[in-house]
Amino acid sequence: MPRPIALHPENPKVFEYDGKPLMLFTATEHYGAVMNRPFDYLRYLGDMREKRINYTRLFLLFRELQLPTNPYSTCKPESPDYIAPFGRTGPGKACDGEPKYDLELWDDEFFCRLHEFLGTAEKYGIIVEVTLFSNTYSPAVWSCNPLHAANNLSGLDDITVADYNTLRDPRRTELMERYVEKVVRETNRYTNIMYEICNEPGGDNIHLPNSPTCEESNAWVGHFIKLIRSLESKMENTHLITGQEAYSFDQELLLYTDLSFDEIDFDVVMVHPTNSTVISGRKYLLGGFMSRELYLENYREFCLEGYKRKKPMCMDEDNAATAFKDVCGWTIHRKRAWTAIFCGAHYNCIDFSVLPYLETGTPESNRHIRAWMGYIADYLDGVDLAKARPAADAIQKAPCGTVGSVLGEPSGTTHVYLADAAEYGSPEYGRKIEASELVLDLKAGEYRVELFSPVTGMFSPAAILRLGDGVPLRLPDFCHDIAVRLKLLKEV
Repeated sequence: MPRPIALHPENPKVFEYDGKPLMLFTATEHYGAVMNRPFDYLRYLGDMREKRINYTRLFLLFRELQLPTNPYSTCKPESPDYIAPFGRTGPGKACDGEPKYDLELWDDEFFCRLHEFLGTAEKYGIIVEVTLFSNTYSPAVWSCNPLHAANNLSGLDDITVADYNTLRDPRRTELMERYVEKVVRETNRYTNIMYEICNEPGGDNIHLPNSPTCEESNAWVGHFIKLIRSLESKMENTHLITGQEAYSFDQELLLYTDLSFDEIDFDVVMVHPTNSTVISGRKYLLGGFMSRELYLENYREFCLEGYKRKKPMCMDEDNAATAFKDVCGWTIHRKRAWTAIFCGAHYNCIDFSVLPYLETGTPESNRHIRAWMGYIADYLDGVDLAKARPAADAIQKAPCGTVGSVLGEPSGTTHVYLADAAEYGSPEYGRKIEASELVLDLKAGEYRVELFSPVTGMFSPAAILRLGDGVPLRLPDFCHDIAVRLKLLKEV
């Protein structure tokens, strides 16, 4: 049995699992695999293994409501199909019309599903981010939560949605601690998991009365980080803890990251890219939620800036275009995934085509986003991830209108990813890039050059070329994106 997933000792921006370096990438179902009773997660995980998608995310205590901009998903089960960690015994009905929860009683079905999911994922080498809590965003979503006063038998005080991710209510905090301890004790045996305290915590919300500050929400997150560290100090395994600092809802939605990198005790920083994402004090436009905005040059620059920081970073829950479930939307996420990885960041977007009774997606998503994610694994088989480092400055000239990202290895092997940065709907979108040249800062020598299509997953026949600093490499016509592998055979 391998040790738990950890930061790689030679390159702490990638992971080590089963004795090998690992980059995480996925188009994952919407995190409700265990909570949604009809969802056949064994079929889902089997499809992930087949396609070589190596990462998924799992919500344990969150149930979302469908919105016009947020499609139906596994995280939005029908009330009779929702399974929580707590038993539903009544008497009385919760807000969703089902029996109230007994917060002193654990639900056997939930934990049986959880163990089968994590155990199967472990067998398949799939990493699972186990998310313990989430922002509940609105009174309507909060009313679905087992810890809402109206939904359980514990006689809890009635608090607002704003107070949920804080330490303001000692009794509710005690119940949260009991729940976290239960999950950690149940799951400590698994080597393929990381714990996330809370999905998208927030504060300073001018739209909610008596809103907690971001500092309060971050203190609540820190409280549960300490709890997990303490619990696992006495257990067989210790696991990485992931997360993000609290969003600020003051005037505009701002996602700050500097505390996540520098002060909060996360091992891995999760960034949910928005058009107000701040790193090193600078705000980046990374594409609006469900907007079909690519913003690829900004995306690359943000990932490179994140690489300079002391922790690994995952571009997590990238929802720039996932609602559209079409080739155009999926193409945006393919480009952002490859760019993130070639800039040293890990990647996750939601695949809303994966649903109960559609656990492997649709024929269209299988031909596109699900296959494309697997092709990333095929390419990375030829990358020494422990030694490779981003080297964007190596590009001296790239085809007009493209954004280039580079991974360089000390051996002299260079990996280049080029993507057309044209926005969807612009006249240039989908154009053929013809008769272009790529000029790199390379050692003079003979190189084995291969081209790779992120769309087909196919390598071109290799060519042996003499290249060096400033020597152009002629590229064939391509549309949207291409990857180039240049392996130094002999210096001259």
